[in-house]
Amino acid sequence: MKIRPLHDRILVERLEEKEVKKGGIIIPDTAKEKPQEAKVIAVGNGKVTDEGKKIPLDVKAGDKILFG
Repeated sequence: MKIRPLHDRILVERLEEKEVKKGGIIIPDTAKEKPQEAKVIAVGNGKVTDEGKKIPLDVKAGDKILFG
């Protein structure tokens, strides 16, 4: 089954959370909101303005993102 996001939406796959990041930064469990890391699987065509102009998204399939 192929999923295609609409407009300015993206589909992501969460990546496994590691306690120690590449830079050696340890995020304590007491942190209120930890950023989640994900890989972009698919992106929509972009946002359509009121004038009908399409604005493409800045991310593409395969990019790694952080969200919270």
